[in-house]
Amino acid sequence: MYPEVSLFIDGAWTPSAAGKTLTVLNPATGDALGTLAHAGRADLDRALEAAEKGFHVWRKVSAYERSKIMRKAAALLRERVDAIARLLTMEQGKPLAEAKGEAGAAADVIEWFAEESKRAYGRVIPARADGVYQLVIKEPVGPVAAFTPWNFPINQAVRKISAALAAGCSVILKGPEETPASCAELVRAFADAGVPAGVVQLVYGIPSEISEYLIPHPVIRKISFTGSTPVGKQLAALAGLHMKRVTMELGGHAPAIVFDDADIDVASKILAASKFRNAGQVCVSPTRFLVQEKVYDSFVEKFVGFAEKVKVGDGLEPGTTMGPMANPRRVAAMETYIGDAVQKGAVVKTGGKRIGNKGNFFEPTVLTNLNRDMRVMNEEPFGPLALMVPFSTFDEAVEEANRLPYGLASYAYTRSAKTASTIAAAVESGMMSINHHGLALPEVPFGGIKDSGYGSEGGLEAIEAYLNTKFVTQAGL
Repeated sequence: MYPEVSLFIDGAWTPSAAGKTLTVLNPATGDALGTLAHAGRADLDRALEAAEKGFHVWRKVSAYERSKIMRKAAALLRERVDAIARLLTMEQGKPLAEAKGEAGAAADVIEWFAEESKRAYGRVIPARADGVYQLVIKEPVGPVAAFTPWNFPINQAVRKISAALAAGCSVILKGPEETPASCAELVRAFADAGVPAGVVQLVYGIPSEISEYLIPHPVIRKISFTGSTPVGKQLAALAGLHMKRVTMELGGHAPAIVFDDADIDVASKILAASKFRNAGQVCVSPTRFLVQEKVYDSFVEKFVGFAEKVKVGDGLEPGTTMGPMANPRRVAAMETYIGDAVQKGAVVKTGGKRIGNKGNFFEPTVLTNLNRDMRVMNEEPFGPLALMVPFSTFDEAVEEANRLPYGLASYAYTRSAKTASTIAAAVESGMMSINHHGLALPEVPFGGIKDSGYGSEGGLEAIEAYLNTKFVTQAGL
């Protein structure tokens, strides 16, 4: 049921040149699922050669024809969604319903960028003299090196591939080694739709070795990375040494601000569902719940009640609403964060422990009585851990929301239009969702500020990062 995952280079599925493989584990059982090909230097050289060749072919394909091929890839993805979702759940752990949602949403992303490929407009600038034309032309930047994480192996990859292809670029995707099969099926949809050989490459291996080789290579003209802030800073610095354009979607520590005039039933339900989605392994997951004092106790009580009803189990089992964490590292991190917080005075309102001794299951957890000396109040937990913090005044909430260097997502709940507009202006983040969770749609910007990165992976802003702006002025003879 689980395939042996190959590299995809120059239009062909292939093992690594050296025959090396890595093992893929099921996070629900800890058992081996299968293997994936481990790319070495020779494989990367072939991928680079193919990407350069593919770029010169693809950039000459009209935007109209590129769009047709991409829409076919979206249709194929939808046809295969059930099989792909099962692979995704097996290797990543998320419930099957979430996996189907991710695969289906990826088709929407492809279609969005397929249409945007036909709208990468330039413009005419009025000239100061007769007989002079001043034109702004958009051109594809060139071959792209893209690096994607394990928490959303389809969702993150599809944004990078789709934006690159829409702009006329080729791409080498370094897929996630822990969750490779679902990512490979995404690439297969593009290949089966008729994307020419060399336009999309997929490799796996040792992340540091691949990034350190691809980023400085003269063939690569743009980098797109989704992952942790420390790694992102290293890769951005490396790209800067070689003047490579970069999009960085990095870590977060999202504040969710609940004012005392909010609908507490709605706020607690939506925020709790968002917190425990994908076992909290989401870059935009709400983490610090800043709740105004008047409604703090009520909100915490309702939130805890939701957490205690979450059904944790194998994502393939009916009724499961939260699967295992993706790897043992995340379980260990959760235990460390909770242990540190409790030692410094935190109270565990619910959860706080791993479940069983098989797989990477962890209880949905809520902590109160927190202070800023605790590691979890300063470092992204990336797990099913909710931090409850009361506040008194608007300024106090803003100060805490902006205290950390992160600035990816933020949330607020209030019935006041004035409070909503004021908090949206005051919080330092790339995205804010008020009274609902409306982030990550294909047509809206998606990205952060400060240590959460720069650039966008959604909306019309996303394709701009894959285009060069050329100015051409011409006078009549």
